[in-house]
Amino acid sequence: MYIESLQNPKIKNLLKLQEKSRERKNQGTFVIEGVQENELALKGGYQAIEIFCCEEIYTGDFSFGEAKQYTISRAIFEKLAYRKSTGGLIGVYQRKSTNLEELHLPENPLIIVLEAVEKPGNLGAVLRTADGAKADAVIVCDETVDFFNPNVIRSSVGTLFTNQIASAPKEDVLQWLKQNQLQVFATFLREDTVSLFDVDFSQPSAIILGTEATGLSDFWADNANRLIKIPMLGYVDSLNVSNAAAICTYEAVRQRIQRLK
Repeated sequence: MYIESLQNPKIKNLLKLQEKSRERKNQGTFVIEGVQENELALKGGYQAIEIFCCEEIYTGDFSFGEAKQYTISRAIFEKLAYRKSTGGLIGVYQRKSTNLEELHLPENPLIIVLEAVEKPGNLGAVLRTADGAKADAVIVCDETVDFFNPNVIRSSVGTLFTNQIASAPKEDVLQWLKQNQLQVFATFLREDTVSLFDVDFSQPSAIILGTEATGLSDFWADNANRLIKIPMLGYVDSLNVSNAAAICTYEAVRQRIQRLK
């Protein structure tokens, strides 16, 4: 089926899914723009429902299973696409569960926990770090977080689909971490805080990071095994949460690699 009108119900619904979190949650679906992002979603086991292809642009060739496929005009694609260089492909996919109980942990897991991350771009950047470092899950302590916001997908360059993800209230997350016998390392500044270079990440570990505006709450400081900090040698006393996550996570990875040598 060829679509060239913005008034087509399919196109109207795509725009709703792109713009409104409530629509994504109510319909149980979300939109993926870009060839790489669609390919990673399929590899990650996400189910494609509808695929919209601009044949003037798209030159790829891979299977979308039983998804309904539509051809759209260049004008429609340019109206839908945030970036014009994403290869002429837009997909609608079924959401996956983000319950803690759905996570599968290896023998010695490394988990990144974010407390109510506020900016989709920062969440996407942390997902890229988790993918690069092969962290075992990214958990957000906020039931309202929308992992499937187009800005998260875009900023994660598709690594949303290569990571295990979950969201839950902080109390449930803490209980889950304890049940799975993970050490809790909270990034929190207090008199008993130590450098992250002075703790042992080689055992099952969770790194907890706070919001961009206010940092980590006292809840995590009071329930952590250790409080850690990144040494700051300049005039400012903090980093962007995605940068902090990258530094802490790769220090943990470095220690684990050294332990194996």
